[in-house]
Parts: sequence; structure tokens; C-alpha cells
Amino acid sequence: MQSSPLNLRRAVIWIGRLLVGGIFVYAGYSKIFLPNQHFWPYFMLKFSVSANLSTFAFQVDSYQVLPPAGVSFVAHTLPFAEIILGVLLLVGWRFRVWATVATGILAGFLCLVTRAYLLHMDINCGCFGTPEPLTIKTVIRDGAFVALAVVMTILAFQEARKPHPWTSVESS
Repeated sequence: MQSSPLNLRRAVIWIGRLLVGGIFVYAGYSKIFLPNQHFWPYFMLKFSVSANLSTFAFQVDSYQVLPPAGVSFVAHTLPFAEIILGVLLLVGWRFRVWATVATGILAGFLCLVTRAYLLHMDINCGCFGTPEPLTIKTVIRDGAFVALAVVMTILAFQEARKPHPWTSVESS
């Protein structure tokens, strides 16, 4: 008997792809383009992106876990990597690989945010570009993102063990 092409597992994976992928795309986009919206005339776009990445570097440095070279590297690569990872999750190409990477990155973010919260650091989160104070809501929100990513990744690996219903050969 052939399984249904749409079941709860596939629905959770699909919803997880949309949410986690969308979160990554928005997070990267907001770090690059949103903080300094008053620089938005197109001739100033390069200056705006540079200023936004500098602002993000300041937010990364406020966590006090990286040396200056590491702060600069993370601030100038992470937003673009988030956008690429989000698009790959949305597209679904090599999904298990990118879901695992996204889960690891989100878990790392959760550890950093939790550490900063427990140390009572009065800093901006830096999660979505615009200034956002680090509160227990931030920790809970990031924990929910990690939980969704873990469930999505586990279900993707479980789903990969089963033959796809549209391609499986029926036995008589």
C-alpha cells in the first residue's frame, strides 16, 4: 500500500522550510539593508550597506566572544550566508544538509543569546538588523526557532529513509 504524498511529517517539513528559510532570508536582508534606511537613495546604496555592516559589526562585538578580526569577518559574511542558506532551504536542494547547517547555526545563536542574557549584558540582539534589546523574549524566540529547526531536520532524515510515494514501484 502506497503512502499519501502529503502526511503530517511532510507538512511539518514544508512549514519548517518556509519559516526557517524565511527567517534566515529576512535576518540577512535586514542586517544588510534595514538599519540605516535614511541612506536609501540608490546612489548611496553602497554607503548604506557599508554603514549597516559596520553597525552589525558593533553588535557582534558587543557579545565579547570574538577578536576584532573575527568580528569583522562575521559581520561581513554572516548576513550574506544567511540569505544564501535561507534560499537553499526555501528551494529544498540538498535539504537535509542545509537543514542540519541551519539547525547548527540557530543553536549557536541561541547559546550566544542565552550567555549574554545570563551575564546581564545590556546589548542589542543584532538578530534582525534593527536595535532590539536582549530580553527573555529573545531567548524564548530563539529557542522556538531552534526547536522548529531540530524537528524539521529530524523529520527530513526520517522522510529520506522511506521511498517517495510517487516514485515507489508498486508490488502486485
